[in-house]
Amino acid sequence: MKRYLFATAVLSLGLLPMSDAPVSAHHGNAAYADEITEFTQATVTKFAWANPHTLISFDAKDAKGNVVHMVVETAAPQALRLIGWDKASVMPGDVITVRMYVAKNGNPAGRLQKITLADGSELRDTQLGGDAPKTRYDPFAEPEKK
Repeated sequence: MKRYLFATAVLSLGLLPMSDAPVSAHHGNAAYADEITEFTQATVTKFAWANPHTLISFDAKDAKGNVVHMVVETAAPQALRLIGWDKASVMPGDVITVRMYVAKNGNPAGRLQKITLADGSELRDTQLGGDAPKTRYDPFAEPEKK
């Protein structure tokens, strides 16, 4: 019986590379523009602190002065926590500046580069934050008051 299971496992693993089934993987950043678009005086409408990506929804004016509703994705909460974010970092009603890589397909969405809060402090995304300082998470540190 053990010999039969072993042979089945070896045969299955041996045939796996010959399969032409599509391989699934986590998405990359190919869907987003290479240049940064900035929205000033954006008003946060929702902050979803959730896996797999934290989402910030906001209203801002486009180049023609029309209000557009945008959604920007960031990293997972556990990654953001390592660089100073928490679930109350951004709240509905906050007025922020959003720097993001917008979707190439024209959808009102994108990937965050950084946000600037009303007090001038900045929160960056972990993946595309660019010049974000390297930090180390300290589970025993007192949370900063905002």
